[in-house]
Amino acid sequence: MPVAYLMVEMHVTDPEGYKAYMAAAPAAVKAAGGEYLVRGGKHETLEGDWQPHRVAMLRFPSYEAAKAFYDGPHYTEVRKLRKGKTEYFNMVLVEGVDAPPA
Repeated sequence: MPVAYLMVEMHVTDPEGYKAYMAAAPAAVKAAGGEYLVRGGKHETLEGDWQPHRVAMLRFPSYEAAKAFYDGPHYTEVRKLRKGKTEYFNMVLVEGVDAPPA
């Protein structure tokens, strides 16, 4: 079964208020079997017009696990912590490649 990835781009407009979300989100991710691969940090656009302010990427053991994380009660509560703290918060769930190990 292939892993799944949540890709997020956001523009945080209240960095101080956003800290509560940043503190609470990792426990919800971990409880659902997920892990952060990217959480902010240095980035640059190499091609195209995309100019994200902040990027995050998470990996989950399956598409179903990622959906269960997003729809579950733990993350539903955590999401409330970022309400009004971002101009936008775009999240895409994508299934990974089911390839044999290299």
